[in-house]
Amino acid sequence: MTREAAAEIFERIALLMELKGENPFKIRAYKTGAEVVESYAGDIMQLARDNQLAGIKGIGDALRDKLHEMALTGKLEFYEKLKAEFPEGLFALFDISGLGPKKIAALYSKLGVASLADLRRVCESGEAAKISGFGDKTVVKILEAIAFREQHASVFRQDQVYGLVQSMLEQLRAHPSVSRAEVCGSFRRGKETVGDLDFLVATKRPEEVIADFVKLPEVNKIIAQGGTKASVYATNGVQCDLRAVSSAEYPFALNYFTGSKEHNVVMRQRALDRGLSLNEYGFKPSQEGGSVPEEAAEIYEEKEIYRLLGLDYIEPELRENSGEFDASEKGRLPKLIELENLRGVFHNHTTASDGKATLREMAEAAMELGLQYLGIADHSKSSFQANGLDEKRLRAQLAEIRELNAEYAGQFRIFAGSEVDILKDGSLDFDDELLAELDYCVASVHNVFNLPEAEMTARIIRAIENPHVTMLGHVTGRLLALRPSYAVNIPAVIDAAAATNTIIELNASAWRLDMDWRWWRLAAEKGVKCSINPDAHSTRGLQDVLLGVRAARKGWLTRKDVINCLPLAEVEAALRAKER
Repeated sequence: MTREAAAEIFERIALLMELKGENPFKIRAYKTGAEVVESYAGDIMQLARDNQLAGIKGIGDALRDKLHEMALTGKLEFYEKLKAEFPEGLFALFDISGLGPKKIAALYSKLGVASLADLRRVCESGEAAKISGFGDKTVVKILEAIAFREQHASVFRQDQVYGLVQSMLEQLRAHPSVSRAEVCGSFRRGKETVGDLDFLVATKRPEEVIADFVKLPEVNKIIAQGGTKASVYATNGVQCDLRAVSSAEYPFALNYFTGSKEHNVVMRQRALDRGLSLNEYGFKPSQEGGSVPEEAAEIYEEKEIYRLLGLDYIEPELRENSGEFDASEKGRLPKLIELENLRGVFHNHTTASDGKATLREMAEAAMELGLQYLGIADHSKSSFQANGLDEKRLRAQLAEIRELNAEYAGQFRIFAGSEVDILKDGSLDFDDELLAELDYCVASVHNVFNLPEAEMTARIIRAIENPHVTMLGHVTGRLLALRPSYAVNIPAVIDAAAATNTIIELNASAWRLDMDWRWWRLAAEKGVKCSINPDAHSTRGLQDVLLGVRAARKGWLTRKDVINCLPLAEVEAALRAKER
């Protein structure tokens, strides 16, 4: 079991206990346990397997035993029994934006709502609006959230599948009859969400590999099993497909099943233009009497397919038929950013607002990752739900950062910032005098998402025009598969950022990946710099930059486009470039 799955089970236990009206201290213990499992810097599931969790703050005896059980068996009997007390459909309600445990408990106890169908019925009939804490506006928002959720019911975020992919690949590559293995499809292309996972192996014993694949501990249910392919549901509900091919077929299958469909169409046409037919098995003559070039029979790597078709190798993230072929033909494909190019990260939270780690803990975790600097940007006062800092608390944090910087002198640098709320009229949560005291400022929208596009765009542009706003945070406010973006004119925002020398954030949280990869080429062409920000709320959250780098690569970004690829000696001046 992955740490993400274990943390989710603890979260679910806390939610179900809230529904039952259990002791709030017990509920808090499970919530804390989920946070610890999610953010622990080491391999907490391996420690759980080895029964070595003693001394980890936030994991008491009861939770330690439960983690040990989950790590060994892949499930938790206590959770299964607790879950059995409620209708299965009730769990879908937790995925509806705007519905917390108290509202769900009220709907369940007073109206018998136990599924999405029940929820829609009581909202449409007007019954829900009569319950205390609801009302007509709340009901309208719930109905909108239901529609959005149903539209994205089979969509999985990267954090929901990344650990699963790595675990399955590790086991496939370790199989004695597998010579090569890779994940294909939209995951390999770096898409922000996936519908399923496509695995590929090269083997001389396909039936043996398939038989072992369907027995992997991550498999919950077998959908189909044949001699060369199988489909299963993993424990988190995502469908995983495996195809087994020969070593000779492997590079062609890898290219074909990576996609996209649009990219593959162009690849096949380029082959036809050369008298060849290209599919997932290899090259063949496209016409009777034709021949296949000698080099086509000796292809072992995917790159050789592109070379034979007169192309420079196109990285998987770029394969969307969105200009990659023209760039490849002309030798103008970008050298995409790599994770190791990052020197530091901005937009991170501490326990001063809604983070789970102290300032010192965040700094030391960043140093352990080999970073040269860390930007702290806790919430501002209007984000009361996130324990936002007022002027006094922010200045106290600035003093604490100065003290730590004196301690770390020559080794590491903390940049003092704030994630300042953009208010409804585009003004900021702090005045210019205080903002001038910061090393940088991230300006973000956190409320009033329902403005018309023109008004929302003007709101954001007004904030961008403030000389103290260094970067714009999560541009569209989207939460993937949970909440759509608010209405905003992205090209206009990019133009404003270019005109004012404002950095735009690529928020690397798996929930956001915002600004979307589809806009980064335009931003780079306009000269707008990117900052890949993890929006970390824990020490482990710093590692979300991995997902941000994947999204940046998909947006055609290079290290020159990303400000936090700059070394410490240069990044301070870059943060002050706008003010100058």
